[in-house]
Amino acid sequence: MQTTNTVLMIRPTRFSFNQDTAANNRFQRPAEASEDVQLKALQEFDGYVAALRNHGVEVLVHNDREAPHTPDSIFPNNWWSSHPDGTLVLYPMQGHNRRLERDKGVLDWLRDEYRVEQLLDLSTLEQQEVFLEGTGSMVLDRQQRICYAGYSTRTHVRALEQLVDHLGYELCAFNAVDRQGVAIYHTNVMMSVGTRLAIACLASVADPAERLALRARLEASGKQVIALDWAQLESFAGNMLEVHNTEGEPLLVMSRTAWQSLDAAQRRLIETHATPLPVNIDTIERIGGGSARCMLAEVFLSKRQFERQPKAAQEQVQ
Repeated sequence: MQTTNTVLMIRPTRFSFNQDTAANNRFQRPAEASEDVQLKALQEFDGYVAALRNHGVEVLVHNDREAPHTPDSIFPNNWWSSHPDGTLVLYPMQGHNRRLERDKGVLDWLRDEYRVEQLLDLSTLEQQEVFLEGTGSMVLDRQQRICYAGYSTRTHVRALEQLVDHLGYELCAFNAVDRQGVAIYHTNVMMSVGTRLAIACLASVADPAERLALRARLEASGKQVIALDWAQLESFAGNMLEVHNTEGEPLLVMSRTAWQSLDAAQRRLIETHATPLPVNIDTIERIGGGSARCMLAEVFLSKRQFERQPKAAQEQVQ
């Protein structure tokens, strides 16, 4: 199963520019002095949730807590992932304030609501300065069991090897850089893999052999490839996620910035594979340095059966 109908999103309470991550996230931009970032982010978040629900996607909204201050809580896919066999993975995060997100109620809620058969906790690798930031650092082809990953200070080979060994995935790793030659902080900024379509800024893979190998692996796995240019990369066109609605129909979720950066031929090709779903998250993208895919934590776990929903879930999830 490549896609899910269920995603979890974190409704922000104190969204802001994160100094802890700015050193190597070159997509972040500081807010204007008079700008009400939290209010704008909240409006964009609620609009995003409404758009997904209107298209038949189940969205679980977890309300962030004000303390401790975790400005990037809105990007939950970086610190945990779930898998159809019941595995829940916790990841080692480079940003110190991002590590605090693990203690804000999401894990307890997941365990109460869903069947977690095994926990793979890689977060202890933080003590050794070894990092792997979830499905930001990796783009997973769940059908073909391939893990695509671009090396960076947030994506270490040692952690990658532990993850793919445990899950039984093949690793396709490479070095991806921006147009200034600096490593791209997260793989999911430069590529996306869906059921039949892959979108990637192949130009960011500077080594010709690695670039050819990446394209060949994508095509050999049955994917049609859309190659992005630098301007499209910088518009977050690599940061898309395919989900499906209640009828099983594929939707490709992206920001409106990403959609507007695509040319007519690219848009038509996407439309042959999925219904495009662009959302307005201009402020979140600019201040947070992440986009539509980063805001979605995919839920692949099986739901527990309850006579009534636990109180904690009622309070936290809308």
